Amino acid sequence: MNLEGKLALVTGGGRGIGAAIARRLAGDGARVIVTGRDE
Repeated sequence: MNLEGKLALVTGGGRGIGAAIARRLAGDGARVIVTGRDE
């Protein structure tokens, strides 16, 4: 998928599925903002 020029916001991206999604989006060319929390 070509996501160049797109911005993605991934919540819960610190680990697990969220982190994998963030990596995939970045690999597809998107600028990615990742948020999460540490308890």
